[in-house]
Amino acid sequence: MSSPIALLAALALGGCLSMSGLVQADDAVQDQSASLKASNTSVQGESQTSTTPWRGQVNALRARFERISTTLSGDEQAEALEVLADEARGLGERYPSRADVLVWQGIIFASEARARGGVSALGLAKEAREVLERAVKLDSEGVQGSAYVTLGALYDRAPGWPLAFGDEATAERMFERALAIRPTGIDVHFYFATFLEEEGRLDEAWAHLKRAIVGQSRKARVATDEALRELAIRRLAKRG
Repeated sequence: MSSPIALLAALALGGCLSMSGLVQADDAVQDQSASLKASNTSVQGESQTSTTPWRGQVNALRARFERISTTLSGDEQAEALEVLADEARGLGERYPSRADVLVWQGIIFASEARARGGVSALGLAKEAREVLERAVKLDSEGVQGSAYVTLGALYDRAPGWPLAFGDEATAERMFERALAIRPTGIDVHFYFATFLEEEGRLDEAWAHLKRAIVGQSRKARVATDEALRELAIRRLAKRG
């Protein structure tokens, strides 16, 4: 289990989580503010073409999250995630019974917690867990396992009682559920490997890194998954 300091320093949720801080794309956008402006324009078009309003808004959140997490870092990323989290919270209030909405709420809250750090990270982590657990009650597969990956990372990184809810056994159970749903997921194997390495179970960790390398990227999250694949390759290379 990570210490409270570890949570505040590195609450990284893959998931399904923010990728900045793990990797930066080699061709990172030179003008980040211009990139976000263009991103918002593109997202609005995607929303308008959707026949289901809530789904179009979820797609918009996802697209903006992908751009924020792969092109921004530091304070700029934290500020952008704070704005996105407010929008996700509002969307969740409008559509409280849509699992997709809740899963993306949880992912964004968890990523903002990592970016923000400090005592406020604990509150965000708890909020992320709450909405993700509501999501899996609505959708037993947690939107193709994404909810379980993020829950696994949350339970791994958060300190235990009485400060928070962290628990290694629950974290492992969440990752195993994600694997059962999406056994070729790059993100699933990468973050499970991270957990196993922290637990000192190195052989198992390396095995999952190898599976991440040959895994299947998601159509809507290619940039994130390919970045994780590259990280897995680098980590195995360092092992020698």
